[in-house]
Amino acid sequence: QVQLVESAGGLVQAGESLTLSCAASGGTFSSYAMGWFRQAPGTEREFVGTISWSGGSTVYADSVKGRFFISRDNAKNTVYLQMNSLKPEDTAVYYCAAARGGYSSSALSYDYWGQGTQVTVSS
Repeated sequence: QVQLVESAGGLVQAGESLTLSCAASGGTFSSYAMGWFRQAPGTEREFVGTISWSGGSTVYADSVKGRFFISRDNAKNTVYLQMNSLKPEDTAVYYCAAARGGYSSSALSYDYWGQGTQVTVSS
């Protein structure tokens, strides 16, 4: 059983940057692909990006491509989501997730989820 804990989000101004982290415990972190998703009020959970177990491959949603970057440190059992040039439409609860299979943009592929952390971007 893998436990995932996201770092605190926060309130930032449009155009600013924020980095989230997600610490994993209870499993072999380096064997899991990791993903980030987000959910705004009244909407479905949305794929943000994913990274392979080795960190060698990443995939991003078009809405964040070029602004958001995912990295991982397998020695620290942690995955990061660096968010740059934030926009008000990035406001959401952000979730990290772990997948035993390969990296994927589908939430259905993920086996474990964090509790989520709120990110609010003001205009």
